[in-house]
Amino acid sequence: MFRFQQYHQYRASVPSPNGQPIVMDVDGVDVRVTSPDRVIYEPTTRTPAVTKRDVCAYVATVGGPLLAAIGGRPTAMERWPDGWRDGMRLAVGPTDKDGDGFYQKRLPKGAPAYVETVQVTFPSGRTADELCPTRAADLVWAAQMGTLTFHPWPVRRPDVEHPDELRLDLDPQPGTTFADARRVADVLRELLDELGLRGYPKTSGSRGIHVYVRIEPRYTFEQVRHAAIGLGRELERRDAGVTTAWWKEERGSRIFLDFNQNNRDRTIASAWSLRARPGAPVSTPMTWARLADVVDPAEYNLTTVPDYLDDGDPWADIDAEAFSLEPLLHLWETLPGGELNFPPDYPKMPGEPPRVQPSKKVADHWDADGNRIAD
Repeated sequence: MFRFQQYHQYRASVPSPNGQPIVMDVDGVDVRVTSPDRVIYEPTTRTPAVTKRDVCAYVATVGGPLLAAIGGRPTAMERWPDGWRDGMRLAVGPTDKDGDGFYQKRLPKGAPAYVETVQVTFPSGRTADELCPTRAADLVWAAQMGTLTFHPWPVRRPDVEHPDELRLDLDPQPGTTFADARRVADVLRELLDELGLRGYPKTSGSRGIHVYVRIEPRYTFEQVRHAAIGLGRELERRDAGVTTAWWKEERGSRIFLDFNQNNRDRTIASAWSLRARPGAPVSTPMTWARLADVVDPAEYNLTTVPDYLDDGDPWADIDAEAFSLEPLLHLWETLPGGELNFPPDYPKMPGEPPRVQPSKKVADHWDADGNRIAD
């Protein structure tokens, strides 16, 4: 399959006189695309202007690998209805009305009848029916609605309480670069190999690197999070350029392994997703050998990834084996450190340290369980 040609065929297949809506045939399903000539990404020195038609054509072109990555998963949509421009801001919550983009966690009204959902429960106990993609047309419809980035949960329908993915987010902190993340990723690869696990890397679409491990769907979200902490602590022992410190003031110029990305309702940009950054970069799956040669992850973008896929999906066999988390839970149980902080929107969790920056903590104000002592 010549995906680069397919992408241009999607773009050229339906004329749009005077910017009128078009209808794209996506594997036999008609998807209506309004304002197809709206500019979603402005041109850069590397890429031309990208229109809504281009975004929908890209999603249709990578529909197979994208569906393999997020099909059957509860998926939040990161929507930028008017396109993305440098300086625009993503809303930080439902009460933030001034953001240019926002997360759509509940399927919006008016979605086509063929689009399926699955119910999820948030840490607050509230529930929502989220998009559950089952066909490429679902993804193109979401793109038509302004979705640039898909944020799937690490679970699949029908069992949304037991993750089947461990997600390791290597997040460069100020003073570090993609090259630092790439070096740490290679140390992580060696550690996973030693533990009998296989990791699948991808660029984040920015400066970071994500590594996924398929796991047996029999663990709770808390156990998966603890597995990530245990792995992160062993990684810290092997590389001084790694940290699991939750508070930014303690991280320094190191690569932060964001263990909290494994919590309930915490998601990472999916494989093959566009990112809201200049040049329409893509969070791009890779082999370890390919990752080792990457200098600038922005080279993998909407204009280049369809051609890149001509060599096949680097994650094609990710579902071939699901691994036990026991080696990582052993690290959690045996390495010193104890429980770490949860995100601020979470209820207070058992054993969690005080939710206060270390530099502002007054020891006499907190009990042994991390609870604030009333004045």
